[in-house]
Parts: sequence; C-alpha cells; structure tokens
Amino acid sequence: MSKPLSWRAELRRQLGRRRTLWMIAIVVALPLILVAAFSLDDEPGRPGDPTVRLVDLATGGGPNFTVFAFVVSAELLLFIVAALFAGDPVPAEASWSSLRYLLTAPVSRARLLTSKLVIGFLSTAALVIALPVWSLVVGTLAYGPQPFSILGGGELPWGEWLPRMAVAVVYVLVMILPIGAFSFWVGVRSQTPLAAVGGALVLLIVSGILDSIDALGDWRKALPGHYSRAWLDLLVSGPIDWTDLRHGALWSVLYAVLFLALGYRRFRRQDILS
Repeated sequence: MSKPLSWRAELRRQLGRRRTLWMIAIVVALPLILVAAFSLDDEPGRPGDPTVRLVDLATGGGPNFTVFAFVVSAELLLFIVAALFAGDPVPAEASWSSLRYLLTAPVSRARLLTSKLVIGFLSTAALVIALPVWSLVVGTLAYGPQPFSILGGGELPWGEWLPRMAVAVVYVLVMILPIGAFSFWVGVRSQTPLAAVGGALVLLIVSGILDSIDALGDWRKALPGHYSRAWLDLLVSGPIDWTDLRHGALWSVLYAVLFLALGYRRFRRQDILS
C-alpha cells in the first residue's frame, strides 16, 4: 500500500485523470494527423514562390518531419500541457472537497505541493520528450530516413542532428516551465482548475502580443516566451550561437523559481476550507 501523497500514489492519480489520457491521445494523434494532412497536398510549396519554408521541408524525411511537428507543438500545445499538469492538481483537489482531508494524513503542506509538482513536471517532461520521439518514428516510416535538410541549405547528418535535437527538447522543456509555474501559483490562489490553466494561457497570449510591439525595444527580451524559438539556432550548419539560448533559459528559470516560491508562500498561509 502506498504512503499518503507519495510520488507513486500521486503518479497513479495523475494517470487516472481523464485530462491526462486526453493529452496523451493528442500527442499520439498529432503526427498521424500531420501525415494525413500532407498526403492531401500533391504539390508541396506555393506555386511561383521561391521561398522555402519549414513546412515545405517537412516531408523530406523523418528528422524534418520531427522538427516541424515540434515547432507547431511548441507554439501552444506544450504550454497547455505544462499548465494542466502543474496548475490543475491542487485546485482539482479543492474542487473535489478533498484537499483538507489530504492534509490530515498528517502531512505538511509543502510535502503535498512538492508531491504534486514533481509528478506534474515529470508528466510534462514525459510528453515533451515523447512527442519528438513518436514524430521521428512516424516521419521516418512515412518519408524515409534522409538527413535533416537545413532551411537555408545543406544537411545535418544523423550523428549531428540527434544530439542537437535532444538539446532542443530540453530547452523547450525549460521554456515552458514559467507557464507551468504561473499556472501552479494561480491554482493555489484561486483553487479553481479553470482559473489556473486559463490564467497561464492569458499570460502566454499577452506576452506574445507585447513581444510583437517593436516600441518596447529590449524590454521584450524579459517577456516569457520571447526566446521560445531560439532552439532553432541549434539546427543550423556550423558553430552554434548560444546567446539567445542562454538568455532564454536564464529568464525561464528566474520566472519559474519566482512563481513557485509565491505559490508555496501563498499555500502555507491560506486557510484550506475545501
């Protein structure tokens, strides 16, 4: 029998949630949907337009398909995954009127939050990693094992592409941490699952809108998500420019630590009535 609020018990609860199963189903279905969508296009690209886009190279092999699927997912889907898995568990317990009963196990509030956060972030990491791995399998079966075609011309052999893609996956995981941490903080404050996830998505949308305003200048660099596409700098020929990647990771860690600290502080002081 598992101890109350142990990681194993929380993991079992996480896997039993319907929204977890839905997110797994979406991650599994997305590459298959993309392959089906590409199969409807007999003439890839835009007639008369010499510009080569990432979508035009998506069917050029497994690596290209993987990068495309990861790009479109990292725009919104993976942020939703982080918001759900990190922000939903605590308010969900409150909505079921079971939160105060968990705290009478007896366990500390910090232990309850840590248990849910660890499993939430591990679940997020599992899906973030599973998406490119599954996309690579689907893309290779559908379009072949050709090397990655660089957007500006040239190729990256498998031996170079694989480690760079692995770093890109870790970087995206770091980039979505602030949204998960913000969702966690809002969920602790409101004890409402919809407010937690919705608040995180509002933050992402507002950040994206502000990031498009050139008048803000360098202030935009401090916005969550400003460096969300910096991982594409890894998939170029020649030396890698780590400047944007380093800045993006540092800002993400700073925001994540801030929101998590605020969440723990709020939960430690508030009255649990549900």
